[in-house]
Amino acid sequence: MGAVNVRGAAPKQDRSRATRQRLLESAVTCLAEHGWTGSTVTVVAEHAGVSRGAAQHHFPTREDLFTAAVEYVAEERSKALRSPARAGGQGAANEQGGTDGTKAAVGMLVDLYTGPLFRAALQLWVAASNEPQLGPRVTALEARIGRETHRMAVELLGADESVPGVRETVQGLLDMARGLGLANLLTDDSARRERVVAQWESIVRDALAR
Repeated sequence: MGAVNVRGAAPKQDRSRATRQRLLESAVTCLAEHGWTGSTVTVVAEHAGVSRGAAQHHFPTREDLFTAAVEYVAEERSKALRSPARAGGQGAANEQGGTDGTKAAVGMLVDLYTGPLFRAALQLWVAASNEPQLGPRVTALEARIGRETHRMAVELLGADESVPGVRETVQGLLDMARGLGLANLLTDDSARRERVVAQWESIVRDALAR
């Protein structure tokens, strides 16, 4: 029985992980830029600089690739939110204190819906409404991401949801952020967005102060 080449196995696994990550990142970029119709496995593989065969080795179907891609980037964004939330113990809003803390926390949450992840996710939602194989996967994925985002928002804001109205305020903030993200897809909505976000900062501060 031959010896196992342990030294050769690790670099191979590293290359495999790197290839998988490039495919996931390229899938999100292509989905955000070209939509579902223009984002084939071949297009994503070319963008990632790998062969179609290598792409299918990691993700046997197109649905596998794109649901994994949105999940991957959602986790990356979640990490970015979790870091400041955990650093403050009771939330970034409490860490910085007062108006500045709430403003920073609300800004982080709004930013979730104005980047490439949201554009990619929106394309996936539209595709899921017409693709029977994709629909259940995206529905389950979005439900999980929604619960995680709400949990992180509560942590980031240092919110106490046992207080009447606080849970609804946090959910309303996320719904507002999603709506601003949709508006931003067609035009530069930054001026109006700043006014709306400022008003929601005030609403959230009042709710948290109860």
